[in-house]
Amino acid sequence: MTSQVDGPILLSTPDVGELEQQYVLRALQSGWVAPAGPDLTAFEDEVAARVGTAHAVGLSSGTAALHLALVSWGVGPGDVVPVSTFTFAATVNAIRYVGAEPHFVDCDEESGNMSPALLSRAVRTLQDAGRDVPAVIPVDMLGKCVDYAAITEVADAAGARLLCDSAESFGASYDGRPAGSFGDASVLSFNGNKIMTTSGGGMLLTDDQRLADHVRKLSTQAREPVAHYEHTEVGYNYRLSNILAALGRAQLERLDDMLKRRRGWRERYRRLLADQPGVRILGGADDAGDNCWLTAVVVDPDVSAWSAADLASALGEAGIECRPVWKPMHLQPVSAGLSGTLDGSSERIFERGLTLPAGSALTDAQFERIEATIRGVVVA
Repeated sequence: MTSQVDGPILLSTPDVGELEQQYVLRALQSGWVAPAGPDLTAFEDEVAARVGTAHAVGLSSGTAALHLALVSWGVGPGDVVPVSTFTFAATVNAIRYVGAEPHFVDCDEESGNMSPALLSRAVRTLQDAGRDVPAVIPVDMLGKCVDYAAITEVADAAGARLLCDSAESFGASYDGRPAGSFGDASVLSFNGNKIMTTSGGGMLLTDDQRLADHVRKLSTQAREPVAHYEHTEVGYNYRLSNILAALGRAQLERLDDMLKRRRGWRERYRRLLADQPGVRILGGADDAGDNCWLTAVVVDPDVSAWSAADLASALGEAGIECRPVWKPMHLQPVSAGLSGTLDGSSERIFERGLTLPAGSALTDAQFERIEATIRGVVVA
């Protein structure tokens, strides 16, 4: 039988244990197996309190939260939505669900987050061309918040709502303020590989009661509050279940400890690679506000004696999962013909970057195996 130490090591496995079992069993025993229930209400209240927003709506995914915010704001055909190109497809898919057009905005090369300067240029270019820009969607890359002061200034000047994709950054902060509390609305993801999980799931966070109420209504098939089934608009089956919310409540109790472990791995990666020329941790030198969801290294092949591909090969042979950072959305075949304001930063990171295991469920013995494999590359 393969031991945990000798078996495959994954990027970010769910970190669940006895507390999660207790919460889920209690929810089952309560009889609240339907989509809504007391654990869902409590989970929403607890997350909103931690982040500091007035409202939270538990949903089936972060993608659903993005989608319903755009629907509620009336974003649709003819509209253009500037969005981070350096992201997972879900962010952009939500824009296309409503028939709007994504406009890809490149990142600053240090953090991988949307460049405020390029966003400003994109908005000016689009509006000068007579295009409607009702919303902007920046993404917090690998758990590091975007420059919200600068991004908010650009969005406000453009008269655009700010929809913050904080799917990767729950537990992070910017200027002392929690991720998820920025913009007109923010979204979280509780997917299985995220900082904390509800198996699948997500949440919309906002101070706008009308938005929260409308998203909640849309997420339950937009049923009107009457005795019979009455519908005046198209709805969706996007509500988070009570049982999964119970899992989330247990995870939330453990969140600070899970964050601490991920930050510990980031510190060890920094120490291990500190003296390697041409090698840096994506996100810059300051991890103070980051949740360190995943750690990615960027290797300059013109300076380093080894490449990201060399490291990926060694880790793969050792049974250690790694992967390139996000392939920019403007390079995806599905994005052919769409516009962008680009300077090549995300493409360079994609070509030179590699994401490394950093889950809170990693053991010290597993991380020692990762370190030994990396040392075999960097000293070769």
